[in-house]
Amino acid sequence: MVEEQENIIEETEEIFDDEDENGEKLPFAKAEVVRLMKENLDDDKMIRERVKVEMNKFLGDVLKNVCKQLNEYPYTTVEYEMLKESTYPYTNIERINQEKERILLHLEAIKADCNALAMDVKKTLKLKDVVEEDEFTLDLVSDDEE
Repeated sequence: MVEEQENIIEETEEIFDDEDENGEKLPFAKAEVVRLMKENLDDDKMIRERVKVEMNKFLGDVLKNVCKQLNEYPYTTVEYEMLKESTYPYTNIERINQEKERILLHLEAIKADCNALAMDVKKTLKLKDVVEEDEFTLDLVSDDEE
């Protein structure tokens, strides 16, 4: 009961407080951002004020970035396909990260192949009939130690 009253007071304050700690106007209604955060967070999570403000600013920045991409189109009307293409990095981040991991693993395999080939070349394809300096070691054992 007390928790419900605190939530109601907090939400009421957020409806009228759409500014950050510096008095700057936030891009979205803070209450709506907090409501969406609470919907998607575990029930036992509490959200600090700074997190609420920074999430609001982050979402505003995402919107600005998407709009910059939309402005790159030469058309005067924004179509759904244009929006879909502009939001791709945000909506497909998991797929993008999986592809990144796949590429990195492939590059590691290529590096291993290159290293194996380099070692093979050093062993089999010598230009001179001398032992290469890095493979030659001197045994400095004196006659007294033997």
